[in-house]
Amino acid sequence: VNTHCHADHITGTGLMKKRLVGLKSAISKFSGQTADILLSENDKITFGKHFLTVLETPGHTDGCVSLVIGDQSMVFTGDALLIRGCGRTDFQQGSPEKLYESIHRKIFTLPDECLVYPAHDYLGQTVSTIGEERKFNPRLTKSMDAFVNIMKNLNLPKPAKIDISVPANLVCGVHQV
Repeated sequence: VNTHCHADHITGTGLMKKRLVGLKSAISKFSGQTADILLSENDKITFGKHFLTVLETPGHTDGCVSLVIGDQSMVFTGDALLIRGCGRTDFQQGSPEKLYESIHRKIFTLPDECLVYPAHDYLGQTVSTIGEERKFNPRLTKSMDAFVNIMKNLNLPKPAKIDISVPANLVCGVHQV
């Protein structure tokens, strides 16, 4: 399951599909990409006696999703919500307004004790909680206007390979014959 279609997330999908016969790839239908399963809001991904519920959380990209375990004890937020931060909004399909709304209207409605597992952390942290992020996240405790201003003025370096196109026969890790 890919939370969104950036190279640092989807690159391994094709290799996994080659090594694990029958493995299916999944990504949001709003990603503009091809996969075996196109995900939408409230879709369920079952595994054993458990399931994940899909939350559409655009803002980092249009096709970002977060995945909530059935009992709402854990959420996998991809690049939407990070520990004391959030995903960038300054490249393809990024929108600080959409990201703010996604986090506040969807992710932050989960229980305080819900564990947050983001896709990245640059300080070695691996887990937080909704309550902690709602209270201590320095970007997301602000108003939307203040958040948008912060995001538009991060002045982060552009990733070196961000504009390299994906070959036509390899889209989000799914090899098309």
